Amino acid sequence: MPDEMKVFVHLQLVTMAASDTAYGWIDDGAVAVVGGLIDWVGPRKQLPQTYAEFPKIDLGGRVVTPGLIDCHTHIVHGGDRAVEFEMRLNGASYAEVARAGGGIVSTVRATREAREDQLLADALRRVDVLIAEGVTGIEIKSGYGLDVRTELAMLRVARAIGQHRPLHVTTTFLGAHATPEEFTGRNDAYINDVCIPALRAAHAEGLVDAVDGFCEGIAFQPAQIARVFDVAAELGLPVKLHAEQLSNLGGAKLAARYGAFSADHVEYLDEDGVIAMAQAGTVAVILPGAFYTLRETKAPTIDLFRKHGVPMALATDINPGSSPLNSLLLTLNMACTLFRMTPEEALRGVTRNAALALGMDYTGVLAPGQRADMAVWDIKHPAELSYRIGFNPLHQRVFGGTA
Repeated sequence: MPDEMKVFVHLQLVTMAASDTAYGWIDDGAVAVVGGLIDWVGPRKQLPQTYAEFPKIDLGGRVVTPGLIDCHTHIVHGGDRAVEFEMRLNGASYAEVARAGGGIVSTVRATREAREDQLLADALRRVDVLIAEGVTGIEIKSGYGLDVRTELAMLRVARAIGQHRPLHVTTTFLGAHATPEEFTGRNDAYINDVCIPALRAAHAEGLVDAVDGFCEGIAFQPAQIARVFDVAAELGLPVKLHAEQLSNLGGAKLAARYGAFSADHVEYLDEDGVIAMAQAGTVAVILPGAFYTLRETKAPTIDLFRKHGVPMALATDINPGSSPLNSLLLTLNMACTLFRMTPEEALRGVTRNAALALGMDYTGVLAPGQRADMAVWDIKHPAELSYRIGFNPLHQRVFGGTA
């Protein structure tokens, strides 16, 4: 019998699929896999006779969830910003650091100077930490090149990560992340002369799955982001947006108008913006790492997302400045502790809703037809994944049915 045909048995299933039970829980479940896809899922006692001769893999009664997905990362970059971390602790704000030539621009310098093989080696070390926590999918943004050459280099490195590790990688062009030093005070010229040409070049090379931007007072105005999104639409690329992180410029409404996969950060979002997202089906990506690191006090409007039925995803936002967070498990705890999300909401945020935020319709839940991407945990209840701090209970990671 082919190796790709197997049944995982003796497990507590957390499917995250629509269900009458919390977490989509199935007691004493089984998962049949054929060709890397889930063929059947349900209680073990109901396993169809069709699978009677399939090899059985006994998981010892452990809890099994979908593989985790980190749907917002800046994991490819050069250098670090530990000194700026110290500056902020001494009283400088995120905006003040940026105006002093630090922030994103300082990482741009380091990234431009790094070779692609260096960027890849450094990124793989960070990726391996996530894989060890049961992550099977990750989004990776550009945005630290801010010139055509380096933006494309970052996206090539992101693509290479998916070739070097068993991991779903989606790439996001984030040329509208900041204005480089050579374009200081000339944001419109940067959009025209660098950002849009870089987007077209990256698309021509097949390096882009989605387009993002940073809509903020220290970055780009909605009208400037709209010009980038118009090109994305012309190229048939979906969009997402860093919106309402430090102020409310109407970025989420803009994102919704373009049918964005997600609006991310959204701490300063108002109810009108939430309603626009709900109507567009745009996911709210909650990023507690940046909130924590920047010592922000304005939390995202979790209650409004619940009220209007906006799906909430969670991500590390791993980056060298505002969120040097390399743990999706810690992100779960932070979302519950800082924002009062429930453990079930948090877990949905790194599985089903994270997949929605990336347009991944093939993973994120345990259901027939989905990829057999699973995380096997030495826990008794899925709430433990949010409850514990600094503890990784992963027993086994399964990617496409293969451990």
